Amino acid sequence: MFTILIVEDDIPLQRMMCAFLGLNGYQTIPAANGAEALQSIERVMPDLVIADVMMPVMDGWQLTAELRQSYPLLPIMLVTARNTIEDKRAGFTSGADDYLTKPVDLDELLLHVGALLRRAQAMTSHRLTVGSCVLDYDSLTITRGSDSLTLPKKEFYLLFKLLSSPRQIFTRRQLMDEIWGMDAQSDERTVDVHIKRLREKCEMFDDFTIQTVRGLGYKAEKTNG
Repeated sequence: MFTILIVEDDIPLQRMMCAFLGLNGYQTIPAANGAEALQSIERVMPDLVIADVMMPVMDGWQLTAELRQSYPLLPIMLVTARNTIEDKRAGFTSGADDYLTKPVDLDELLLHVGALLRRAQAMTSHRLTVGSCVLDYDSLTITRGSDSLTLPKKEFYLLFKLLSSPRQIFTRRQLMDEIWGMDAQSDERTVDVHIKRLREKCEMFDDFTIQTVRGLGYKAEKTNG
């Protein structure tokens, strides 16, 4: 059973989300703010964190940034009534994997939860299937039938990250921090160069595309199924 940490200072909403996810087979842990969430994680490590943005003591952005330092692969979804492009940029820059706006549609929440947990499993298994393509993290290869392509490490890691979360937008800064490291000295345009190379090298694989999201960054899209 997957364990989900629900971080929400609106207690009625927190209880409703916990009850709904509980009815759908998930174990839930409630927390009223980021500080409480960090204390809970010291006791029980969740499989997913769902956090409101605007909270007292420690908000969702601060919590996400804090968690990314110690748990880089922990899936994090931010839930907020703030849905401007600046708010989304701040959420993704802090390291969030997904962004859901209020009022919360519980059925939509359930879909996002399932997708995030599947992506997390793909990341930890080091093997990802996209249409008829198979990405093998250990050998840095993409295979489809008799076609196989081995990529340089950074290019493969970048592609694997994007395809592990299809339609998820990643900022250049977020990709730099995760692929090149928090202390990387490279300019963010390095990401643009690697994306350009990936697009050229992966033309033979029509199961996915890498798209530029103006003002934000990049995302991958599945094209076959």
